[in-house]
Amino acid sequence: MNMPIGMITLLVIGVLVYFGIAHRILDRMRLTDKQALMFIAAVVVGSFIDIPLMSSPTEVTINVGGAVLPALLAIWLIFKADETAERVRAIVAAFLVAAAVSLGSRYLPYEPENMFLDPKIIYGVSAGLIAYLAGRSRRSAFVGGVLGIILSDIVHMLTLVGLGIPGTTAMGGAGAFDVVIIAGIVAVMVAELVGETREKMQGGPVLGQNRPEGLYEFSEELSQYRNKKKQEDDTNKQKNNNSGKNREGEKGE
Repeated sequence: MNMPIGMITLLVIGVLVYFGIAHRILDRMRLTDKQALMFIAAVVVGSFIDIPLMSSPTEVTINVGGAVLPALLAIWLIFKADETAERVRAIVAAFLVAAAVSLGSRYLPYEPENMFLDPKIIYGVSAGLIAYLAGRSRRSAFVGGVLGIILSDIVHMLTLVGLGIPGTTAMGGAGAFDVVIIAGIVAVMVAELVGETREKMQGGPVLGQNRPEGLYEFSEELSQYRNKKKQEDDTNKQKNNNSGKNREGEKGE
């Protein structure tokens, strides 16, 4: 029995997290190594749990590891965002991914053997790239990729139920589980790669007052930078005002 692509990807990510290699990325996403490992373990266990939602005319189930837990993490990341712009971009990215996947599933061949590559990889990588382009930051890209795939599953389920087509649909289960994992990982990795490349090309330091503002994400890092800059400007204005008053006092004497 072959292990699913999503499961292999999760195990690889788990090893990277365990050895601290993914610490910087997790820090940007407001996750600790321990939280990430617990989430990965929960997703692996949850992938074996399907919750029935409907039995007639279409049998509908939702997979805990492939839909429920990723959706909860994505929603949590949205609420943890510091900027409204980041939240908006994440939601827009999710809808764009859902639309792209839904259209792709409608026009691309249904049978895997008729495609040049495994459909799960095509949908997952495409969703990850779209999520990054729309989301830009690591968190927004991850949210867009994961929620987008889950939303496309919901659209598929509503279509079957609305048309009264008998059959079975498993949201977040089977191939959808792999696509959710691939989309989320690709989105974050592309965001990290582009961010690092742009930083090196612009020659900005990782942190500090000499770092170009364009290198900051719409996150707490940018908020802290702006607050610090505002405080410095206010301090300089206060010093200038005090200096002016002192000079006026000296002239008066």
